[in-house]
Amino acid sequence: MTDGEFTPPTNRMVVAVLSLIGVFLAFYLLAHNLGWIPPLPCGIGDCHTVQNSKWAYVGPIPVSGVGLGGYVSLLVLALIGLQPGASRSVWIPRLLLMGSGIGVAFSAWLTYLEAAVINAWCQYCVASAILILLIFFACLPERRRLSELKLQG
Repeated sequence: MTDGEFTPPTNRMVVAVLSLIGVFLAFYLLAHNLGWIPPLPCGIGDCHTVQNSKWAYVGPIPVSGVGLGGYVSLLVLALIGLQPGASRSVWIPRLLLMGSGIGVAFSAWLTYLEAAVINAWCQYCVASAILILLIFFACLPERRRLSELKLQG
């Protein structure tokens, strides 16, 4: 590889793929919340109870809409971060770390609510919690990248 060649960061590719899966999952749940599709098939857990609880909304916004916004944001950041021109940006690693960290914290709160308050589990919510945790782990190499950028700057 020559000095001018750019190799896209593998972790950002992983974040992009996982975020795209999250977009599809969150959109599916949002479509249900908006009444666009019939009731959710839930082979494990009690999705109906979780999706119809008062905790399924943040004000007037369905939690799935919040998740969709988060997954889309992480997808866009990861895709921008794959471009050669963004390789020296300190904002991409910062925003990926911050966004995935907020996503994990929000998901942990929702998981707590399912376990301790609602007393029901939604298999789609659990899948989303696992997905955002995987995205967070895939974002951890951004800490090293951020340190390297600070040393260069």
